[in-house]
Amino acid sequence: MFGVFGINNDSVNLAVNLLILFLVVIWLSLIYWTFADARRRIADGMLVACATAASLFPFVGTIVYMIVRPPEYLDDVRERELEMQAAEARLHDMDHQLCPHCDYPVQRDFVRCPSCLRRLKDPCVTCAKPLDPAWPICPYCETEVPGSAEQQQPPRRRGRRSRRDEYSELGETAAFDIGSEP
Repeated sequence: MFGVFGINNDSVNLAVNLLILFLVVIWLSLIYWTFADARRRIADGMLVACATAASLFPFVGTIVYMIVRPPEYLDDVRERELEMQAAEARLHDMDHQLCPHCDYPVQRDFVRCPSCLRRLKDPCVTCAKPLDPAWPICPYCETEVPGSAEQQQPPRRRGRRSRRDEYSELGETAAFDIGSEP
């Protein structure tokens, strides 16, 4: 039988052959892992090929690739860029909106649209700041807004009941405990 490293004992030769086979399988799997990881991290095809070629040097090439590889996946970079664009768009939209009549961009503090000249908001009678029609008071000077939507509706009763109402449903024994509570 064929002896590796001049080993003539069959059992030791089998163990050495299995160890070599194991190391070759690990080496080939590291080459594939380097290729797959480089494709997820590097956009340039030539650099992916160079990283894969570097991993052909057993074990050392993969270790060098792990040291110099980019820290992020390409998908994470794209996702971060999209989040940044969305955040910038939200910041931009916080100051601007569109006129509901002509779709002209207007700022939130505009009282009239500069394009169609329609009234967007009513100014406060005290401080002249623009007010949303649904606001019952001016948030800047605390002046009540005449004719607001909430003043015209009757006040609604909250779902919470007082303790006295709760105890009256319990009976006589609970009614004695009402006065003793702080």
